[in-house]
Amino acid sequence: MSPSIATNTVVDRDELLDFVRPRHRLVLVTTRANGGPQLSPVTGGVDESGRIVISTYPERAKVANVRRNGVATVLVLSDEWNGPWVQVDGSAEVLDLPEALEPLVDYYRAITGEHPDWDEYREAMRRQGKALVRITPSNWGPVATGGFPARLA
Repeated sequence: MSPSIATNTVVDRDELLDFVRPRHRLVLVTTRANGGPQLSPVTGGVDESGRIVISTYPERAKVANVRRNGVATVLVLSDEWNGPWVQVDGSAEVLDLPEALEPLVDYYRAITGEHPDWDEYREAMRRQGKALVRITPSNWGPVATGGFPARLA
């Protein structure tokens, strides 16, 4: 059996978003006040404006970090552990309720599709006091896969 060879595929913005849309497992990286990294496993999607969106709570460290720094990085993973991934860097913002309500609907649609009762969903988001992190991609690495270096093929 031939070894699996690592790949790095350079993509443009549209290809990046096409890669990210069906993948919802992310690691969000923000910067703590002391300069260290804060990593958070999250579920994310892509909104109609091409921003990566993450539902969260305003009390979370990731939210404080985004509010303070205005930037974030996400590592977008495939469902299968050895599948392709990509790192995306960008400017970030936090939307709070009530302005976050309709973007939270868009977030749900991007990940799951249609909800059976949107009024119920909206009320749950209000009751939980949800917030939404939006990341506008500005830089991204190639879409990568793991494996051996090509010299070992």
